[in-house]
Amino acid sequence: MQAASTFPSFELSAGVVARQPSQLNAHRLQPIRALRAMRRLVADKDDTEQVFEIMNALSGRSPDWGYSRLLQTPEGGVQAYSRPELADRLQDRAWLEQFERGTVGAAYRDFIDAQNFSAYGLADESRKIADSEIEAAHPRAWFARRMRDVHDIWHVLTGYEADALGEACLVAFSLPQTRSAGFGLIASAIALQFMRARTGYPCARAVFQAWRDGRRAAWLPGEDYERLFAEPLVVARRRLNIATPTLYQSVPSSMRNAYQGGKG
Repeated sequence: MQAASTFPSFELSAGVVARQPSQLNAHRLQPIRALRAMRRLVADKDDTEQVFEIMNALSGRSPDWGYSRLLQTPEGGVQAYSRPELADRLQDRAWLEQFERGTVGAAYRDFIDAQNFSAYGLADESRKIADSEIEAAHPRAWFARRMRDVHDIWHVLTGYEADALGEACLVAFSLPQTRSAGFGLIASAIALQFMRARTGYPCARAVFQAWRDGRRAAWLPGEDYERLFAEPLVVARRRLNIATPTLYQSVPSSMRNAYQGGKG
């Protein structure tokens, strides 16, 4: 892929990305761009590119805040010093296969297999944004990659599936964890679509509950995810103070994509 000339280029070969220096200093919000992408995402919840378009348009200073907070935690400082690339680790099938049933790692493995997801697939979607610097050789870009790569891990930790309501709940949970306005826009827009659809189930309230649970949970960006994968899932949820998503679970799976404008 060839990026615009004012932004760092990269090449992907056998999972190796050639990272270039960052060239951007501004963190200007682009709300109109984000709203246009949001309309496309509402029309097709599987258009993952639009998620990254929204996040890029509304990132503001949230990566700076997150990286700064990471440095203030003992484990986060170690992670920032070693700068592990989670996508590479998560793509390592032999590594994933070692985790026993009941662990976070096994649950993650089952999740991506059921959905036919992959860490590199998500990374490829993020690279479609022409002015993104997510692959730059810069601490802020590394933190952005980290937040991208933990998304499906957070699905497993929180119990939200990959349906439209589950995605809306997860981004609502992620909002207080990251302070990214993009998460707020996506969660609010999809919750509104569910309200308009009048499903008879507490879909919008499930999104609000997820936001509240994200505020109460431990700060997940600072976790050592390689170590976390060996931990029993129930133990990890208890340690991280991640509540059971009761309202989301009360919505039948057949209704979790039934929002107005969605594919049903």
